[in-house]
Amino acid sequence: MHKYFEFEKLGTNYRREFIGGLTTFLAMAYILVVNPLTLSLASVKDFPADLRMDYGAVFVATALASALGSIIMGLLGKYPLALAPGMGLNAFFAYTVVLGSGIPWQHALGAVLISAVFFFILTLTGLREKIINAIPVDLKHAVGAGIGLFITFIGLQNAKIVVNNDATLVGLGDLSSPEALLAIFGIVVTVIMMTRGINGAVFYGMILTVIVGMIFGEIKMPDKVVDAVPSLSPTFGAAFSSFGDSSFYTTSMLGIILTFLFVDFFDNAGTLVAVANQAGLMKDNKLPNAGKALLADSIASGVGAVLGTSTTTSYIESSAGVASGARTGFASLVTAGLFILSLFFFPLLSVVTAPVTAPALIIVGVLMVSSLGKIDWKKFEIAVPAFLTMIAMPLSYSIATGIAVGFIFYPITMIVKGRTKEINPIMYFFFVIFVLYFIFLK
Repeated sequence: MHKYFEFEKLGTNYRREFIGGLTTFLAMAYILVVNPLTLSLASVKDFPADLRMDYGAVFVATALASALGSIIMGLLGKYPLALAPGMGLNAFFAYTVVLGSGIPWQHALGAVLISAVFFFILTLTGLREKIINAIPVDLKHAVGAGIGLFITFIGLQNAKIVVNNDATLVGLGDLSSPEALLAIFGIVVTVIMMTRGINGAVFYGMILTVIVGMIFGEIKMPDKVVDAVPSLSPTFGAAFSSFGDSSFYTTSMLGIILTFLFVDFFDNAGTLVAVANQAGLMKDNKLPNAGKALLADSIASGVGAVLGTSTTTSYIESSAGVASGARTGFASLVTAGLFILSLFFFPLLSVVTAPVTAPALIIVGVLMVSSLGKIDWKKFEIAVPAFLTMIAMPLSYSIATGIAVGFIFYPITMIVKGRTKEINPIMYFFFVIFVLYFIFLK
Protein backbone atom coordinates (compact mmCIF):
# COMPACT_ATOMS: atom_id res chain seq x y z
CA MET A 1 0.00 0.00 0.00
CA HIS A 2 2.78 2.44 0.91
CA LYS A 3 4.43 1.76 -2.48
CA TYR A 4 1.22 2.39 -4.40
CA PHE A 5 0.78 5.77 -2.71
CA GLU A 6 4.53 6.56 -2.84
CA PHE A 7 4.91 7.31 0.87
CA GLU A 8 8.70 7.61 0.74
CA LYS A 9 8.70 9.93 -2.27
CA LEU A 10 6.18 12.26 -0.64
CA GLY A 11 7.75 12.05 2.82
CA THR A 12 4.75 10.63 4.65
CA ASN A 13 3.72 7.55 6.62
CA TYR A 14 0.61 5.69 7.79
CA ARG A 15 0.31 7.71 10.99
CA ARG A 16 0.38 11.07 9.20
CA GLU A 17 -2.06 9.86 6.56
CA PHE A 18 -4.45 8.47 9.16
CA ILE A 19 -4.41 11.65 11.23
CA GLY A 20 -4.83 13.70 8.05
CA GLY A 21 -7.79 11.61 6.90
CA LEU A 22 -9.39 11.75 10.34
CA THR A 23 -8.90 15.52 10.52
CA THR A 24 -10.51 15.97 7.11
CA PHE A 25 -13.47 13.86 8.21
CA LEU A 26 -13.96 15.85 11.41
CA ALA A 27 -13.69 19.12 9.49
CA MET A 28 -16.41 18.11 7.01
CA ALA A 29 -18.56 15.81 9.18
CA TYR A 30 -21.09 18.63 9.49
CA ILE A 31 -22.32 17.79 5.98
CA LEU A 32 -23.88 14.60 7.38
CA VAL A 33 -26.25 16.80 9.37
CA VAL A 34 -26.52 19.89 7.19
CA ASN A 35 -27.18 18.17 3.85
CA PRO A 36 -30.23 16.14 5.00
CA LEU A 37 -31.65 19.23 6.74
CA THR A 38 -31.16 21.30 3.58
CA LEU A 39 -32.46 18.85 0.98
CA SER A 40 -35.48 17.89 3.08
CA LEU A 41 -36.30 21.61 3.50
CA ALA A 42 -36.58 21.01 7.25
CA SER A 43 -36.53 24.75 8.00
CA VAL A 44 -39.50 25.46 5.70
CA LYS A 45 -42.86 25.22 7.41
CA ASP A 46 -46.12 24.28 5.69
CA PHE A 47 -44.31 22.54 2.84
CA PRO A 48 -46.14 19.36 1.75
CA ALA A 49 -44.54 16.26 3.24
CA ASP A 50 -44.93 14.29 0.00
CA LEU A 51 -42.81 16.90 -1.83
CA ARG A 52 -39.94 16.71 0.66
CA MET A 53 -36.96 14.42 0.38
CA ASP A 54 -36.79 11.81 3.13
CA TYR A 55 -34.34 12.98 5.84
CA GLY A 56 -33.07 9.52 6.74
CA ALA A 57 -32.57 8.47 3.12
CA VAL A 58 -30.67 11.68 2.34
CA PHE A 59 -28.44 11.09 5.38
CA VAL A 60 -27.52 7.62 4.10
CA ALA A 61 -27.07 8.92 0.55
CA THR A 62 -24.80 11.69 1.86
CA ALA A 63 -22.61 9.29 3.84
CA LEU A 64 -22.38 6.74 1.01
CA ALA A 65 -21.74 9.34 -1.71
CA SER A 66 -19.01 10.91 0.43
CA ALA A 67 -17.43 7.53 1.13
CA LEU A 68 -17.57 6.25 -2.45
CA GLY A 69 -16.38 9.58 -3.88
CA SER A 70 -13.44 9.70 -1.47
CA ILE A 71 -12.53 6.06 -2.22
CA ILE A 72 -12.52 6.73 -5.96
CA MET A 73 -10.44 9.88 -5.46
CA GLY A 74 -7.99 8.08 -3.18
CA LEU A 75 -7.45 5.04 -5.38
CA LEU A 76 -7.73 6.68 -8.79
CA GLY A 77 -6.59 10.26 -8.27
CA LYS A 78 -4.24 9.48 -5.34
CA TYR A 79 -4.91 12.95 -3.91
CA PRO A 80 -5.58 13.63 -0.19
CA LEU A 81 -8.93 15.04 -1.27
CA ALA A 82 -12.27 14.00 0.21
CA LEU A 83 -15.59 14.44 -1.56
CA ALA A 84 -19.14 15.07 -0.33
CA PRO A 85 -22.33 16.83 -1.47
CA GLY A 86 -21.30 20.44 -1.99
CA MET A 87 -22.48 23.28 0.19
CA GLY A 88 -24.10 26.00 -1.90
CA LEU A 89 -25.07 23.49 -4.56
CA ASN A 90 -27.34 21.73 -2.07
CA ALA A 91 -28.94 25.07 -1.18
CA PHE A 92 -29.44 25.83 -4.88
CA PHE A 93 -30.97 22.36 -5.30
CA ALA A 94 -33.40 22.75 -2.39
CA TYR A 95 -34.31 26.42 -2.19
CA THR A 96 -33.98 27.60 -5.79
CA VAL A 97 -34.96 24.53 -7.82
CA VAL A 98 -37.40 22.65 -5.57
CA LEU A 99 -38.85 25.38 -3.36
CA GLY A 100 -38.47 28.44 -5.60
CA SER A 101 -39.28 26.91 -9.00
CA GLY A 102 -41.62 24.20 -7.75
CA ILE A 103 -39.67 21.48 -9.57
CA PRO A 104 -39.93 17.97 -8.07
CA TRP A 105 -36.81 16.84 -6.25
CA GLN A 106 -36.71 13.79 -8.53
CA HIS A 107 -36.26 16.15 -11.51
CA ALA A 108 -33.53 18.02 -9.63
CA LEU A 109 -31.69 14.74 -9.06
CA GLY A 110 -32.07 14.00 -12.77
CA ALA A 111 -30.45 17.36 -13.57
CA VAL A 112 -27.53 16.54 -11.25
CA LEU A 113 -27.09 13.16 -12.95
CA ILE A 114 -27.04 14.69 -16.44
CA SER A 115 -24.50 17.34 -15.39
CA ALA A 116 -22.34 14.54 -13.98
CA VAL A 117 -22.50 12.68 -17.31
CA PHE A 118 -21.36 15.85 -19.12
CA PHE A 119 -18.50 16.13 -16.62
CA PHE A 120 -17.51 12.56 -17.29
CA ILE A 121 -17.43 13.09 -21.05
CA LEU A 122 -15.42 16.31 -20.74
CA THR A 123 -12.94 14.51 -18.50
CA LEU A 124 -12.50 11.56 -20.86
CA THR A 125 -11.68 13.95 -23.70
CA GLY A 126 -8.98 15.52 -21.54
CA LEU A 127 -10.60 18.95 -21.86
CA ARG A 128 -11.02 19.50 -18.13
CA GLU A 129 -7.34 18.80 -17.49
CA LYS A 130 -6.29 21.10 -20.35
CA ILE A 131 -8.43 23.87 -18.92
CA ILE A 132 -6.88 23.59 -15.46
CA ASN A 133 -3.36 23.49 -16.87
CA ALA A 134 -4.17 26.54 -19.04
CA ILE A 135 -4.84 28.70 -15.98
CA PRO A 136 -1.88 31.08 -15.42
CA VAL A 137 0.25 30.21 -12.41
CA ASP A 138 -0.43 33.58 -10.74
CA LEU A 139 -4.17 33.03 -10.94
CA LYS A 140 -3.75 29.54 -9.49
CA HIS A 141 -1.99 31.04 -6.49
CA ALA A 142 -4.72 33.68 -6.24
CA VAL A 143 -7.36 30.94 -6.25
CA GLY A 144 -5.59 29.19 -3.37
CA ALA A 145 -5.30 32.41 -1.38
CA GLY A 146 -8.91 33.36 -2.13
CA ILE A 147 -10.17 30.02 -0.89
CA GLY A 148 -8.04 30.52 2.21
CA LEU A 149 -9.78 33.83 2.91
CA PHE A 150 -13.14 32.26 2.11
CA ILE A 151 -12.84 29.32 4.51
CA THR A 152 -11.41 31.61 7.21
CA PHE A 153 -14.51 33.78 6.80
CA ILE A 154 -16.70 30.67 7.10
CA GLY A 155 -14.81 29.60 10.21
CA LEU A 156 -15.24 33.02 11.82
CA GLN A 157 -18.94 32.91 11.02
CA ASN A 158 -19.36 29.41 12.43
CA ALA A 159 -17.65 30.56 15.61
CA LYS A 160 -19.96 33.60 15.87
CA ILE A 161 -16.85 35.79 15.97
CA VAL A 162 -18.07 37.50 12.79
CA VAL A 163 -21.82 38.07 12.54
CA ASN A 164 -24.37 39.80 10.34
CA ASN A 165 -24.65 43.56 10.75
CA ASP A 166 -27.43 45.41 8.96
CA ALA A 167 -25.44 48.65 8.89
CA THR A 168 -22.07 47.32 7.72
CA LEU A 169 -22.99 43.84 6.33
CA VAL A 170 -20.65 42.13 8.81
CA GLY A 171 -19.40 42.99 12.26
CA LEU A 172 -17.70 41.62 15.35
CA GLY A 173 -19.87 39.22 17.32
CA ASP A 174 -20.23 38.80 21.07
CA LEU A 175 -16.83 37.42 22.07
CA SER A 176 -18.20 36.52 25.52
CA SER A 177 -20.70 34.06 24.03
CA PRO A 178 -20.03 30.35 24.71
CA GLU A 179 -19.60 29.56 21.00
CA ALA A 180 -17.07 32.31 20.45
CA LEU A 181 -15.11 31.54 23.63
CA LEU A 182 -14.88 27.85 22.75
CA ALA A 183 -13.70 28.64 19.22
CA ILE A 184 -11.17 31.18 20.52
CA PHE A 185 -9.80 28.52 22.88
CA GLY A 186 -9.44 26.15 19.93
CA ILE A 187 -7.71 28.80 17.83
CA VAL A 188 -5.20 29.67 20.58
CA VAL A 189 -4.40 26.03 21.38
CA THR A 190 -3.99 25.13 17.72
CA VAL A 191 -1.81 28.19 17.01
CA ILE A 192 0.47 27.28 19.93
CA MET A 193 0.87 23.70 18.71
CA MET A 194 1.37 24.81 15.09
CA THR A 195 4.01 27.31 16.18
CA ARG A 196 5.78 24.54 18.09
CA GLY A 197 5.77 22.43 14.91
CA ILE A 198 3.61 19.61 16.31
CA ASN A 199 2.36 17.32 13.54
CA GLY A 200 -1.41 16.91 13.59
CA ALA A 201 -1.85 20.16 15.54
CA VAL A 202 -5.14 20.94 13.78
CA PHE A 203 -6.58 17.54 14.75
CA TYR A 204 -5.33 17.69 18.34
CA GLY A 205 -6.73 21.20 18.64
CA MET A 206 -10.18 19.92 17.65
CA ILE A 207 -10.01 17.07 20.19
CA LEU A 208 -9.00 19.45 23.01
CA THR A 209 -11.78 21.84 22.00
CA VAL A 210 -14.35 19.03 22.22
CA ILE A 211 -13.09 18.03 25.67
CA VAL A 212 -13.23 21.61 26.98
CA GLY A 213 -16.66 22.08 25.43
CA MET A 214 -17.94 19.01 27.30
CA ILE A 215 -16.37 20.12 30.59
CA PHE A 216 -18.14 23.49 30.48
CA GLY A 217 -21.41 22.07 29.16
CA GLU A 218 -21.25 23.76 25.77
CA ILE A 219 -21.10 20.38 24.01
CA LYS A 220 -23.55 17.74 25.18
CA MET A 221 -22.67 14.11 25.54
CA PRO A 222 -24.47 12.09 22.85
CA ASP A 223 -27.61 10.23 23.96
CA LYS A 224 -26.68 7.17 21.91
CA VAL A 225 -23.53 5.66 20.51
CA VAL A 226 -25.05 3.40 17.84
CA ASP A 227 -28.36 3.72 16.00
CA ALA A 228 -30.12 1.88 13.19
CA VAL A 229 -29.23 2.85 9.60
CA PRO A 230 -32.22 4.48 7.85
CA SER A 231 -33.56 3.09 4.57
CA LEU A 232 -32.16 4.45 1.30
CA SER A 233 -35.14 3.30 -0.78
CA PRO A 234 -37.04 6.64 -0.83
CA THR A 235 -34.28 8.32 -2.87
CA PHE A 236 -32.27 5.52 -4.49
CA GLY A 237 -32.68 5.61 -8.28
CA ALA A 238 -35.29 8.38 -8.13
CA ALA A 239 -33.23 10.43 -10.60
CA PHE A 240 -34.10 8.00 -13.39
CA SER A 241 -37.84 8.44 -12.88
CA SER A 242 -37.61 12.05 -14.08
CA PHE A 243 -36.48 10.99 -17.57
CA GLY A 244 -39.88 9.46 -18.34
CA ASP A 245 -41.74 12.67 -17.48
CA SER A 246 -42.28 15.14 -20.35
CA SER A 247 -42.24 18.07 -17.89
CA PHE A 248 -38.54 17.39 -17.32
CA TYR A 249 -37.59 18.49 -20.83
CA THR A 250 -37.90 22.27 -20.55
CA THR A 251 -35.70 25.32 -21.07
CA SER A 252 -35.66 26.01 -17.34
CA MET A 253 -34.29 22.52 -16.67
CA LEU A 254 -31.52 23.18 -19.19
CA GLY A 255 -30.53 26.28 -17.23
CA ILE A 256 -30.53 24.26 -13.99
CA ILE A 257 -28.32 21.57 -15.53
CA LEU A 258 -25.87 24.20 -16.80
CA THR A 259 -25.75 25.86 -13.38
CA PHE A 260 -24.92 22.56 -11.67
CA LEU A 261 -22.29 21.95 -14.36
CA PHE A 262 -20.73 25.40 -14.13
CA VAL A 263 -20.50 25.74 -10.36
CA ASP A 264 -19.23 22.20 -9.80
CA PHE A 265 -16.60 22.53 -12.52
CA PHE A 266 -14.93 25.61 -11.12
CA ASP A 267 -15.48 24.86 -7.43
CA ASN A 268 -13.80 21.50 -8.01
CA ALA A 269 -10.99 22.96 -10.12
CA GLY A 270 -10.31 25.66 -7.56
CA THR A 271 -10.33 23.19 -4.67
CA LEU A 272 -8.07 20.71 -6.49
CA VAL A 273 -5.53 23.41 -7.35
CA ALA A 274 -5.59 24.89 -3.85
CA VAL A 275 -5.15 21.59 -2.00
CA ALA A 276 -2.46 20.39 -4.44
CA ASN A 277 -0.58 23.66 -3.95
CA GLN A 278 -0.81 23.39 -0.18
CA ALA A 279 0.43 19.79 -0.23
CA GLY A 280 3.33 20.69 -2.55
CA LEU A 281 2.04 18.40 -5.32
CA MET A 282 2.05 20.97 -8.15
CA LYS A 283 4.84 20.39 -10.68
CA ASP A 284 5.73 23.12 -13.21
CA ASN A 285 2.28 24.70 -12.84
CA LYS A 286 0.64 21.36 -13.65
CA LEU A 287 -1.29 18.87 -11.58
CA PRO A 288 0.18 15.36 -11.74
CA ASN A 289 -2.50 12.75 -12.36
CA ALA A 290 -5.07 15.53 -12.75
CA GLY A 291 -7.10 13.63 -15.33
CA LYS A 292 -7.78 10.74 -12.97
CA ALA A 293 -8.58 13.11 -10.09
CA LEU A 294 -11.12 14.92 -12.24
CA LEU A 295 -12.53 11.61 -13.45
CA ALA A 296 -13.04 10.57 -9.83
CA ASP A 297 -14.99 13.77 -9.19
CA SER A 298 -17.31 13.26 -12.17
CA ILE A 299 -17.99 9.62 -11.23
CA ALA A 300 -18.75 10.64 -7.64
CA SER A 301 -21.29 13.23 -8.80
CA GLY A 302 -23.14 10.61 -10.84
CA VAL A 303 -23.08 8.06 -8.01
CA GLY A 304 -24.38 10.65 -5.56
CA ALA A 305 -27.29 11.56 -7.84
CA VAL A 306 -28.29 7.90 -8.17
CA LEU A 307 -28.11 7.42 -4.39
CA GLY A 308 -30.23 10.52 -3.83
CA THR A 309 -28.20 13.63 -3.05
CA SER A 310 -27.15 16.86 -4.71
CA THR A 311 -23.84 17.30 -6.55
CA THR A 312 -20.90 15.52 -4.90
CA THR A 313 -17.69 17.49 -5.22
CA SER A 314 -14.20 17.95 -3.77
CA TYR A 315 -14.15 19.56 -0.32
CA ILE A 316 -11.87 22.42 0.62
CA GLU A 317 -11.94 21.08 4.19
CA SER A 318 -9.48 18.50 2.86
CA SER A 319 -6.90 21.23 3.37
CA ALA A 320 -7.31 20.68 7.13
CA GLY A 321 -6.12 17.12 6.59
CA VAL A 322 -3.20 18.32 4.49
CA ALA A 323 -2.27 20.71 7.28
CA SER A 324 -2.20 17.69 9.60
CA GLY A 325 0.21 15.82 7.33
CA ALA A 326 -1.86 14.10 4.61
CA ARG A 327 -0.10 13.89 1.26
CA THR A 328 -1.62 10.89 -0.55
CA GLY A 329 -4.88 9.21 -1.47
CA PHE A 330 -4.54 6.91 1.53
CA ALA A 331 -5.85 9.78 3.67
CA SER A 332 -8.95 9.88 1.45
CA LEU A 333 -9.48 6.16 2.09
CA VAL A 334 -9.34 6.84 5.83
CA THR A 335 -11.92 9.62 5.46
CA ALA A 336 -14.10 7.29 3.37
CA GLY A 337 -13.95 4.58 6.02
CA LEU A 338 -15.07 7.05 8.67
CA PHE A 339 -18.01 8.14 6.52
CA ILE A 340 -19.08 4.51 6.30
CA LEU A 341 -18.72 4.09 10.08
CA SER A 342 -20.79 7.24 10.57
CA LEU A 343 -23.80 5.35 9.23
CA PHE A 344 -23.79 3.38 12.49
CA PHE A 345 -22.31 5.92 14.89
CA PHE A 346 -24.19 9.00 13.75
CA PRO A 347 -25.12 10.12 17.32
CA LEU A 348 -21.40 10.62 18.10
CA LEU A 349 -21.15 13.30 15.42
CA SER A 350 -23.17 15.62 17.63
CA VAL A 351 -19.94 16.55 19.45
CA VAL A 352 -18.41 17.95 16.24
CA THR A 353 -20.06 21.35 16.48
CA ALA A 354 -19.35 24.52 14.52
CA PRO A 355 -17.06 26.03 17.21
CA VAL A 356 -15.00 22.81 17.08
CA THR A 357 -14.39 22.93 13.33
CA ALA A 358 -14.04 26.72 13.14
CA PRO A 359 -10.42 26.85 14.43
CA ALA A 360 -9.37 24.28 11.84
CA LEU A 361 -10.86 26.34 9.01
CA ILE A 362 -9.28 29.55 10.29
CA ILE A 363 -5.81 28.06 10.72
CA VAL A 364 -5.93 26.36 7.34
CA GLY A 365 -6.91 29.71 5.83
CA VAL A 366 -3.70 31.17 7.23
CA LEU A 367 -1.69 28.42 5.57
CA MET A 368 -3.40 28.80 2.21
CA VAL A 369 -3.02 32.57 2.03
CA SER A 370 0.75 32.06 2.04
CA SER A 371 0.50 31.47 -1.73
CA LEU A 372 0.06 35.25 -2.09
CA GLY A 373 3.82 35.57 -1.83
CA LYS A 374 4.21 33.66 -5.09
CA ILE A 375 2.18 36.16 -7.12
CA ASP A 376 4.04 38.81 -9.13
CA TRP A 377 2.38 41.84 -7.52
CA LYS A 378 4.82 44.27 -9.17
CA LYS A 379 3.13 43.72 -12.53
CA PHE A 380 -0.22 45.50 -12.46
CA GLU A 381 -1.67 43.40 -15.27
CA ILE A 382 -1.18 40.35 -13.01
CA ALA A 383 -2.02 42.03 -9.71
CA VAL A 384 -5.52 43.16 -10.77
CA PRO A 385 -7.01 39.80 -11.81
CA ALA A 386 -5.19 38.03 -8.97
CA PHE A 387 -6.52 40.44 -6.35
CA LEU A 388 -10.07 40.38 -7.72
CA THR A 389 -10.04 36.58 -7.82
CA MET A 390 -8.92 36.48 -4.20
CA ILE A 391 -11.24 39.12 -2.76
CA ALA A 392 -14.37 38.14 -4.72
CA MET A 393 -14.53 34.67 -3.16
CA PRO A 394 -15.30 35.68 0.44
CA LEU A 395 -17.27 38.78 -0.58
CA SER A 396 -19.53 36.88 -2.99
CA TYR A 397 -19.49 33.75 -0.83
CA SER A 398 -18.59 31.72 -3.90
CA ILE A 399 -15.36 30.14 -5.15
CA ALA A 400 -16.76 29.96 -8.68
CA THR A 401 -17.64 33.67 -8.74
CA GLY A 402 -14.12 34.63 -7.65
CA ILE A 403 -12.65 32.55 -10.45
CA ALA A 404 -15.08 34.08 -12.93
CA VAL A 405 -14.11 37.66 -12.02
CA GLY A 406 -10.40 36.91 -12.29
CA PHE A 407 -10.82 35.13 -15.62
CA ILE A 408 -12.64 38.13 -17.05
CA PHE A 409 -10.02 40.68 -16.03
CA TYR A 410 -6.95 38.61 -16.89
CA PRO A 411 -7.23 38.82 -20.71
CA ILE A 412 -8.25 42.49 -20.48
CA THR A 413 -5.17 43.58 -18.54
CA MET A 414 -2.83 41.33 -20.51
CA ILE A 415 -4.10 42.61 -23.88
CA VAL A 416 -3.79 46.25 -22.80
CA LYS A 417 -0.25 45.54 -21.62
CA GLY A 418 0.62 43.99 -24.97
CA ARG A 419 1.19 40.47 -23.66
CA THR A 420 -1.35 38.74 -25.90
CA LYS A 421 1.06 35.97 -26.91
CA GLU A 422 1.17 34.78 -23.30
CA ILE A 423 -2.60 34.26 -23.11
CA ASN A 424 -3.74 30.69 -23.64
CA PRO A 425 -6.64 30.57 -26.18
CA ILE A 426 -8.73 28.77 -23.57
CA MET A 427 -8.67 31.92 -21.44
CA TYR A 428 -10.36 33.89 -24.25
CA PHE A 429 -13.07 31.25 -24.40
CA PHE A 430 -13.74 31.54 -20.68
CA PHE A 431 -13.74 35.31 -20.85
CA VAL A 432 -16.80 35.04 -23.09
CA ILE A 433 -18.38 32.26 -21.02
CA PHE A 434 -18.03 34.16 -17.74
CA VAL A 435 -19.36 37.40 -19.19
CA LEU A 436 -22.41 35.51 -20.45
CA TYR A 437 -22.69 33.78 -17.09
CA PHE A 438 -22.99 37.08 -15.24
CA ILE A 439 -25.43 38.45 -17.82
CA PHE A 440 -27.79 35.51 -18.04
CA LEU A 441 -27.35 32.92 -15.29
CA LYS A 442 -26.77 35.24 -12.37
